[in-house]
Amino acid sequence: MRGLWTVTKRELRGYLTSPVAYVLVAVFLMVSGYFFYNLLWWFHTQSMAQSQNPYYVQQLNINRFVYEPFLQNVSVILLLIFPLLTMRLWAEEKRGKTDELLLTSPVSTASLVGGKFLGAIFILLTLILFLQVFTLFGFLYSRPEPVPLLLGYGGLFCMGLAFIAIGLFTSTLTENQMVAASLSFGILLLLWVLSWGAEGASPFLRELLTYLSFFEHYKDMPRGIFNIIDPVYYLSVTLFFLCLGRRVIESRRWR
Repeated sequence: MRGLWTVTKRELRGYLTSPVAYVLVAVFLMVSGYFFYNLLWWFHTQSMAQSQNPYYVQQLNINRFVYEPFLQNVSVILLLIFPLLTMRLWAEEKRGKTDELLLTSPVSTASLVGGKFLGAIFILLTLILFLQVFTLFGFLYSRPEPVPLLLGYGGLFCMGLAFIAIGLFTSTLTENQMVAASLSFGILLLLWVLSWGAEGASPFLRELLTYLSFFEHYKDMPRGIFNIIDPVYYLSVTLFFLCLGRRVIESRRWR
């Protein structure tokens, strides 16, 4: 356990001293803020335009027209930036030849993988925490339903865990960070759009592609619809790629 926290603290120092992490967080907040502002402005415009129509005003739900599309857009932004945030996890160790020191240290492979994973989770939690500014703004000026918001942010966290695990795995395959980021982005994008090929497929293949799609397991969460299969899917993907990453590191350790 001590080795796990040692590696975690080392990763946190790496993120906190890296300008790349600060730039990506700033870009994330800027793009997220842009989406939120536009969605909120559209909602405000529609509310003012239809203020004389009580029936239409009742249909204007801030969760449905602002937070649901906002959180879905945020999930796409996370898909784009997490390959860049995780590309350094092991590739940087290889490039700097510090991986040999880690592999010959008394720290177990599970602690090495777990420590780097926990370090990246800190960044994920930081991003989700920053998003609460937009949520607070909504509660100050409106009455959004809390359950869809909790499920939406919980879904982002579960999805983010899978993104980190995939990024960590691809980072163990190469010492080139851009190659690691490209591989991670390719896998994430493929898993995101799998359901697009379900149309016209056989019933079995349609169900399989739909089940394997990241998007299909998240789209209902911001609507307040919870299905235990969705977080189980993300956690299963997370564990699968963490195990793959551990196997790759172990193979280097015993060469």
